Amino acid sequence: MNQIDYLRISLIDRCNFRCSYCMPEGEELNYILRQELLTQGELLTLLKEVFIPLGFRKFRLTGGEPLLRPGVVDLIKTIASLPATADLAMTTNGFLLAQMAEELYHAGLRRINISLDSLDPKTFDLIIGNRGKSRWEQTWAGITAAHKVGFDPLKLNVVVIPGFNDGEVLALAALTIERNWHIRFIEFMPIGNHNLFGSCAWIPSEELRQQIRGKWGLIESAVRGNGPADVFKIPGAKGTLGFISQMSECFCDRCNRVRLSADGLLRPCLLNETGEIDLKTSLRSGVSTLELREMVRELLMIKPEINFKQRDAGTVTGVYTRTMSQIGG
Repeated sequence: MNQIDYLRISLIDRCNFRCSYCMPEGEELNYILRQELLTQGELLTLLKEVFIPLGFRKFRLTGGEPLLRPGVVDLIKTIASLPATADLAMTTNGFLLAQMAEELYHAGLRRINISLDSLDPKTFDLIIGNRGKSRWEQTWAGITAAHKVGFDPLKLNVVVIPGFNDGEVLALAALTIERNWHIRFIEFMPIGNHNLFGSCAWIPSEELRQQIRGKWGLIESAVRGNGPADVFKIPGAKGTLGFISQMSECFCDRCNRVRLSADGLLRPCLLNETGEIDLKTSLRSGVSTLELREMVRELLMIKPEINFKQRDAGTVTGVYTRTMSQIGG
C-alpha cells in the first residue's frame, strides 16, 4: 500500500475566476460562510495534532483561489516552519502573484503550480469566464514574477479541452524548451454541469504525447514529482512535460493524498465521497485530537478500496455533490 503522506488543503472556496471546468456556468454557487471555514488555529491544530503524527509531511494549499484567504502569508510561514514539513506547495490561478510572489517566497513557499490553460488572451478569458478586460496579461505577469523570485520548480497546469485549447498543445509544450518550467497537461474531469464541452469532454494524454513526439521527440524525464504525473521532456529542453491522465490511465493505485476542504471535510478521493469525515464539526464539538487522529487513521485504512473509477460501475452515488472549487481539487 502507498504511504499516504500528502495533504491537499483548501483554504477557501471562493475564486476571482470562474473556470468552466471548476465552477460550471449556470450552476448556483453556495459559498461557505466565513464562520464555517476552518480558522487558522483549527487548521494548524489539525496539522500538528492529527495529520503530522500520522506521517503527513507534504502539504499543498489550494482553493478556490488560496491567495484570497486572509492571512495566507502568515499561515505559509507557520506551516513552512514546522519541523515535520518536508514539502509545502501552492496551486493558484496566478492573478494576484505579481504583487504577492516575493512575500510568499520569503514566507517559505518554494513550489508553486499556476493554472494557464491558454496562451491566447481570448481563449483564456473564455475558459475563465471573464467578460470584462482581459485577465491574461496580469496572469502572465504573475507567472514571470514567480519565475523571477526563484520558485523552482515552477509548474503550469493546463486542462486540455477539446475545441478550446487543444490546438495549443505544441505552443504550451514549447515553453519548456528554453525555460526550466514544468508544464502539466491534465485530462478534463467531468465534475458538475459541463454542457459547454459537448459529449467528448477529454482527450487522452497519449494523443497529446503523440503530437509532441511528432514535432520534437519525447523522452522520459529523470525529474519526478510528488503527484500522479507521468513526466517526460523534449530532448535538450530545460523543463519537463507532465501528463495527468486520470480519465484514460487511472492512477488510483499510486495515489498518496487526501483532501481537506475549506470547511473541514476530509475526503479520501477527489471524485468519491465514500468515507468522507467532518473534522471541523468534530473539533468544534469537543472531540479530542486523539480521537480525531483515530478517525483519520481509519479513513486511511480504507482509502486503497476507494477510487473515482467506481463511478463507472455505478457503485458510487452522490459523487458530484460539490464542484471542483468546493472540493479543493
